[in-house]
Amino acid sequence: MSHAHPRPAEEVSAPGRANLVVAVLAFGGIVVSLMQTLVIPVVPELPKLLGASASDAAWAVTATLLAAAVATPVMGRLGDMYGKRRLLLASVVLLIAGSVTAALSDSLTPMIVGRALQGLASGVIPLGISIMRDELPAERLGSATALMSASLGVGGALGLPAAALIADHFDWHVLFWTSAALGAVAFLLVVTLVPESAVRTGGRFDVLGALGMAGGLICLLLGISKGADWGWSSGTTLGLFAAAVIVLLLWGVYELRTPEPLVDLRTTARRQVLVTNLASIAFGFSMFAMSLVLPQLLQLPEATGYGLGKSMLDAGLVLAPTGLVMMATAPLSAALSRARGPKVTLMLGAVIVAAGYGLNIWLMDAVWQLVLVSCVIGAGVGLAYGAMPALIMGAVEPSETAAANSLNTLMRSIGTSVASAVSGVLLAHLTTDFASVALPSENGFKVVMATGSGAALLALLVAAFIPGRRPAETPAAAEETAPVGPAGRADGPQTASDSGENTDGENTDGENTDGENTEGEDATGPRTVGEQAVGAAVAVPLAQAVAELVAAVPGLAGEAPAPGGALVRGEVRGAESAPVPGAALTLISLEGRQLGRAVAADDGSYTLTAPGPGTYVLIAAADGCRPQATTLVVTAREVSHDVLLDGSGGLTGVVRAAEGGAPVADAVVIVTDVRGDVLATGRTDALGEFTVTDLVPGPVTLAVNAPKYRPLALATAISGSGVTRVDVELTSGAYVRGTVRGAGAPLGDARVTLVDAAGNVVGTTTTGPDGAYAFSDLDSGAYTVIATGYPPRATGVTVAGGGVGEHDIDLAHPSA
Repeated sequence: MSHAHPRPAEEVSAPGRANLVVAVLAFGGIVVSLMQTLVIPVVPELPKLLGASASDAAWAVTATLLAAAVATPVMGRLGDMYGKRRLLLASVVLLIAGSVTAALSDSLTPMIVGRALQGLASGVIPLGISIMRDELPAERLGSATALMSASLGVGGALGLPAAALIADHFDWHVLFWTSAALGAVAFLLVVTLVPESAVRTGGRFDVLGALGMAGGLICLLLGISKGADWGWSSGTTLGLFAAAVIVLLLWGVYELRTPEPLVDLRTTARRQVLVTNLASIAFGFSMFAMSLVLPQLLQLPEATGYGLGKSMLDAGLVLAPTGLVMMATAPLSAALSRARGPKVTLMLGAVIVAAGYGLNIWLMDAVWQLVLVSCVIGAGVGLAYGAMPALIMGAVEPSETAAANSLNTLMRSIGTSVASAVSGVLLAHLTTDFASVALPSENGFKVVMATGSGAALLALLVAAFIPGRRPAETPAAAEETAPVGPAGRADGPQTASDSGENTDGENTDGENTDGENTEGEDATGPRTVGEQAVGAAVAVPLAQAVAELVAAVPGLAGEAPAPGGALVRGEVRGAESAPVPGAALTLISLEGRQLGRAVAADDGSYTLTAPGPGTYVLIAAADGCRPQATTLVVTAREVSHDVLLDGSGGLTGVVRAAEGGAPVADAVVIVTDVRGDVLATGRTDALGEFTVTDLVPGPVTLAVNAPKYRPLALATAISGSGVTRVDVELTSGAYVRGTVRGAGAPLGDARVTLVDAAGNVVGTTTTGPDGAYAFSDLDSGAYTVIATGYPPRATGVTVAGGGVGEHDIDLAHPSA
């Protein structure tokens, strides 16, 4: 059960307050990404500094990668359950603890421990994005989340020159003391200026799921990061990859069956979430390829013919503008997403990144060229990273934001890990001899650049499959039907069928098949049948540590009902009084403030806590059912209220020609009820496909009409849930037309009757002043045309399917 208590409206609604929240959260994200790059200047010296071998010292980097991969989704889920600000503060504390541990270390083991603790802080960025969604006014959300998402790249670009400067002038331990100091500042700022979010999922933490995901990710990333050292064909590497596949498959089966999973795979399998995450892997690859190649190019000796002979500090300064460009493109990304949709922004970012890497293949001979290239790539990454959280948040409920964004951040991390491994292999095999030392060759760098460009083009291709959306609709824009809180944000879930939210959670309301609304209704675009199909941790010490943290902080494990609070209990039932497990119930005030949220159990039962006596609105929604909002009057300490949800179905299918089976485009599709009232209309697309949604279960009539074809009407029934498929075949319509003449002149007002071969009257018409008549939409075959006005005359005519039968008739009095 969720708990959400009202806050004063002025808490985050004032522009100055909102700006401070954004600045503090973005600073926290930059601090975390700085932590990941601060160690880069001393990596070559770590074996000597720590008294370890080069392969052992590399664990100082690998430990951070593995810890971040495990902690990011776990912290997101815990944030959704117990409070995003609390888990953000816990992440910053882990960062500080890890930095201090590394700063005090002079040997390998404490360094690895410190770096692992630093990696556990990687959940700061997705948690920050989630807090923004819950707290900021709608008009600020797009640019703020874009800036927060881009902070991962901003901190990385700014951290390299800062780290090089510190390493050149101070003892290497100062790097970690600096990280600890910045973490302490971030902690104080969050405590002082960032409010706690009231949006919670509640429930129990999935420890077994966390352990399973941790095991699978560790095997996968360990194989990727250490494969070059151990050998890609070695038993250890192949065993890790095999173990990763097996563990993650078993983990996926378990997550699908557990009632409160760590990762809701059904949500992540929604096309908008799944495709965005896949694109994130490719973008992570593209971004990190630049960070690996450009510093090496800058630092190689000039005598190689392609190196520029610069210091680490110079290399960092060359990359520093990239971070500023990412920061500058964050508001541009948000504006473009508002105007054209985040899908367009993501695809534009991919094009720019691919172009930047393409330029780098030819422009790598001077410092200014590398600055230009890095800025172009940074602009593309900034656009794309700003669009990703917008796409994710557009497809999940507010209570799932932290977990969904955490998974997206994890996908980027997997991309960077793959980039490191692939780039390392390419540069290790494409070498040239220089003073008896094998160095990466110029062609090796160009191949890596081409690979980065290819990864960006792959991201472009993948992003093309993201569902289209209404250009003006971004996560910053509250739905018209969503309850709006005093801070100007949408607090409640979408409840009306015209909100554009599909029953499986995927928003595709921007794709109107006929390009216009019908009878004032919001025309929704096509949805794929079965789109809910499933596509697509933490170690024991971390789980214990988090549990101890939850127990140590008062109120962290859940809020007690407010004094005077009242319990609302009941059951959610569907068709034939069957329970509706998993139905989402949200209690809101009359002003639109979310007060509580619950999920129906397997038997359909639910429990909510109301602040006290009063009038509220209870919203219920479930897959395959029409959302329902009812007024709830609470007068006692416990209220019983059952909810009955009607099914919400739809029609989909393909219209084809009966002769040849070719799709019929632009056919008009009309659905009427048993009384003949029109329920919905639409048109087929270029493939002849149509989709009509939000239909009440029961019998309906489906009528289809298209030029050059005979109209067709079919009786069908809408099921209580899901989409009913009806494929339609239209027969070509023939025409009979001509002119009736009397005494050689056109004869008006003559009555013409068409009779088929069986003697049935097909139609009757009257000629106009020009004597013309016509019968359309006819089956092929033989007909008799009877004309009256003078003495009647009957003549035969034969028409072919889709053809036009020209048939003139001359009428005259018989000769004397």
